[in-house]
Amino acid sequence: MLKNAHEQVLLHKHSRRRFRERMQAGELKACIIPVAATEQHLEHLAMEHDWRSVMHIATEVAQRLDPHVIVAPAMNIGISEHHMKHIGTLTAMPGSWLSVLFDTIRSMHSAGFTNILVLNGHGGNVAPCEGIWGQFLQRLEINLQFKPYWDFLDHEVAQQHMKTGRWPGHAQEFETAFALAVFPENVDHEAMRSQEDKEPLSATAEAGAACIENILDNTTKHLAAMIDGTSVIEIPEFH
Repeated sequence: MLKNAHEQVLLHKHSRRRFRERMQAGELKACIIPVAATEQHLEHLAMEHDWRSVMHIATEVAQRLDPHVIVAPAMNIGISEHHMKHIGTLTAMPGSWLSVLFDTIRSMHSAGFTNILVLNGHGGNVAPCEGIWGQFLQRLEINLQFKPYWDFLDHEVAQQHMKTGRWPGHAQEFETAFALAVFPENVDHEAMRSQEDKEPLSATAEAGAACIENILDNTTKHLAAMIDGTSVIEIPEFH
C-alpha cells in the first residue's frame, strides 16, 4: 500500500501487483531514470550531493505530473575517475557503467515504457552518454532522452541569481545554493569559510530556490511534451 504522493512516484515503493495494475490501466506513461555520482564535493558539501539533487528534481517533476510518471531508483555511482585522489569518492569505468544504464533502460522498456528520460546529475556522465546514445536509440527505437538537469535552467534566470555567473560548476555557487535551498544539513559552513576555494561563499538558499523552481518548471514541461508526443527524439540512421 502506497502511503503518500511521494511514494506514488517511486518504483521501488511499489509491489509488483500495484505496479502491474497501474501499467495495465494505462496510467503510467513515462519513466525518469536518475543518474548521478557519489564523490567529493570540496570540503563543505556531502558526497551524496549529485544523486540527492537529481532525485529531488526527478521526484518533484513526477509529482507534478502524477499519476503518469514513475521514477526508477537512482544510479548513485557515476563516472568519477577524475576525483579519485580524494578518498571516499566512488567511481565506475565508463563501459561497465553504460552497460548497467542500458540494462536499466531496457528493463523499463520491457515494463512497457516508450517515453524514458535519463535525468543526469553529474558532469562526468555526460560525454560517455552522448557518445553512445545513438546506439541506444537504434537498439530500442523508443523516445529515450538524456538530459542533465541543469540544462533546464534558463540562462537569464541563472544570470539573475548566480553572482559568479557560472553554473553548474563542481561544488561551486550553483550546487551550494541548491543544497542550501533543499538539504541545508549537507552544507558545512565552517569548512566552506576555511577552505581555499571561496566561490561557494557566494551561494544563498534564495538563489538556489529560484533556480530550482525554474528547473522544475522546464523539466515538467519537457517531460509532458515527451508524453504528448511533441518532444520525440530522432533515431539516427547509420549507413
